[in-house]
Amino acid sequence: MAYDEELAELVRDELQADPAFSERKMFGGLCFMLHGNMCVGVVGDRLMLRLGDEDAASVLGEPHVSPMDFTGRPMKSMVYVERAGLDGGGLERWVERAAGYARSLPPKGG
Repeated sequence: MAYDEELAELVRDELQADPAFSERKMFGGLCFMLHGNMCVGVVGDRLMLRLGDEDAASVLGEPHVSPMDFTGRPMKSMVYVERAGLDGGGLERWVERAAGYARSLPPKGG
């Protein structure tokens, strides 16, 4: 599956200043990592966020947000945000929210 290169570049711009930043192709798209922990991804034209179980559940009622169900089974800690939900500073807010969660996790070796 192809991913939206423009959206990936916008996410990269938000995160690449962090020395713990890396990226990896996975989930049929591109994932951005902090300290080896998945933070944000771009799958097709949607933003994929790792927020943790509680935060992911709390945002499911927001516009343009849906469960991340890549395998046909929703992943409790992750959500998709449609492109329309990224306007007006939305991208920055969502990326920072996911980055905050990733930074709260212990670094992964690698």
